[in-house]
Amino acid sequence: MMDTLTFLGIESSCDDTAAAVLRGSAILSSVVEGQTALHAAFGGVVPEIAARAHAERLDICIEAALDQAGVSLADLDGIAVTAGPGLIGGVLSGVMCAKGLAAATGLPLVGVNHLAGHALTPRLTDGVDYPYLMLLISGGHCQFLTVRGPEDFSRIGGSIDDAPGEAFDKTAKLLGLPQPGGPEVEREAAKGDPKRFAFPRPLLDRPGCDMSFSGLKTALLRQRDALVAAQGGLTRADRADICAGFQQAVADVLVEKTRRALKVSGAKVLAVAGGVAANTLIRAGLQRVAAEAGADYVAPPLRLCTDNAAMIAWAGMERFRMGARDGMDLAARPRWPLDTTAAPLIGSGKKGAKA
Repeated sequence: MMDTLTFLGIESSCDDTAAAVLRGSAILSSVVEGQTALHAAFGGVVPEIAARAHAERLDICIEAALDQAGVSLADLDGIAVTAGPGLIGGVLSGVMCAKGLAAATGLPLVGVNHLAGHALTPRLTDGVDYPYLMLLISGGHCQFLTVRGPEDFSRIGGSIDDAPGEAFDKTAKLLGLPQPGGPEVEREAAKGDPKRFAFPRPLLDRPGCDMSFSGLKTALLRQRDALVAAQGGLTRADRADICAGFQQAVADVLVEKTRRALKVSGAKVLAVAGGVAANTLIRAGLQRVAAEAGADYVAPPLRLCTDNAAMIAWAGMERFRMGARDGMDLAARPRWPLDTTAAPLIGSGKKGAKA
């Protein structure tokens, strides 16, 4: 059944407007329109600007995805859409667009957790069998998850404050580098000495798989300010060395915590997804620790690690096969943890747990 299902996926949870068409595990099209230029002057994503851009571009992306796939709405078996978590204006734009299409065509509608899209991507790209250990490392999330099914996730650790991608973006901003910060910091780090500055490795002195990156960012800020106070500014070498030291500290934390997570879970497959998985140093460290544990290492192609709609279409098909269908009451959710039984990592408010 899965091999013949044709699904449209829609993604708009942050600053990428995306649409894709999948037939089984074949990606017939994947269209992603980024918003980097729209947010460049603000040093980060502005939710109101992102929401407006999604509303303006969703129909264009969907039409392009259908055209590239060579299919029409009549050829589809269903529509999958990110229903959370994310910036609520963007999520709402995608959900309302999907509802409109479903109402007009009579096609089944399936809401998808954005994090589940990332977590299930290794099944799309590599045919990974359940269960497996997933390390989701992105701009807004960092979690270790045991994945047992399309709706069966157990969190065994995660970041209690900033996600690694967020820390990379903030580091870039502190050092005057362009956004998105991850690739820029990595480029600078390649020219630097990771041993010059003694940055902390937060929570490595404590048991468990939880992580923290906020203190590392603060240590970097203090080092920058100390250099500026002592010499009136930063040299190119200073900036490169700071980036190299910061990147090495993040990599060391992720590698050690992954080692622990593999031991706790007993998993034979380590899958990694999210934009930070593209970092060369981090990827090499994770590959090494997986090999040491006798586990296979799986990382989807970069285009499917960052936000995209192909992963949403796939996750929607996995839920659809289980009998999941959503109605016109499908809600856009700014918060939506995958493991609803685990205690919140970063607190909880009226709208639920953040992670």
